[in-house]
Amino acid sequence: MKNYTEKKFTFHSLEGISEKTMEVHLGLYAGYVKNTNTIIELIDSMDGDDSKKFALLEARRRFSFEFGGMRNHEYFFEQLGGGIRELDPESALAKKMSQDFGSVDRWKKDFLKLTAMRGVGFAILYYDKEEMKLVNSWIDEQHIGHLNSAQFIFGVDLWEHAFLLDYVPSEKATYVQAVFHNTNFGIVEKRFEESE
Repeated sequence: MKNYTEKKFTFHSLEGISEKTMEVHLGLYAGYVKNTNTIIELIDSMDGDDSKKFALLEARRRFSFEFGGMRNHEYFFEQLGGGIRELDPESALAKKMSQDFGSVDRWKKDFLKLTAMRGVGFAILYYDKEEMKLVNSWIDEQHIGHLNSAQFIFGVDLWEHAFLLDYVPSEKATYVQAVFHNTNFGIVEKRFEESE
């Protein structure tokens, strides 16, 4: 299996999310990429060795966590900073939100309720191509609860490392608002358009 390459991200003066937080966050992302590659190499080295069957199975189980951490962060970082700060009310995504949730505001209210959940993970807006509908969903950690075949459209990292340098736990909602404020909705709209 081929190794993965760490992507580089540039953030343009995020408001409400410090440079220190992003520095720490990027370091954690680099760890997910490194660990994904380490597991790939481990699997390759053990494949075909019956004496390492259980170790191989555990490595494969761990792969989903590390790979999920890598991809979730790539989507999250890609949408942050610069560009269009508001969802275009005439965009295909805004129209679909209105169709599926009643309005963009109702989608956002529903999404914000999801971000208030306790625990570590991501709140994600997915597009389910089979049913042709938008779905807000929570995933635990990096890998538990992803919606099969649904496309990641927009997400908020809700692990404590994403906000604890800037906010106390009771201010998590302020962090979530900072993510919304710093999101380039042009990228989010493009993800939706490409997923249809």
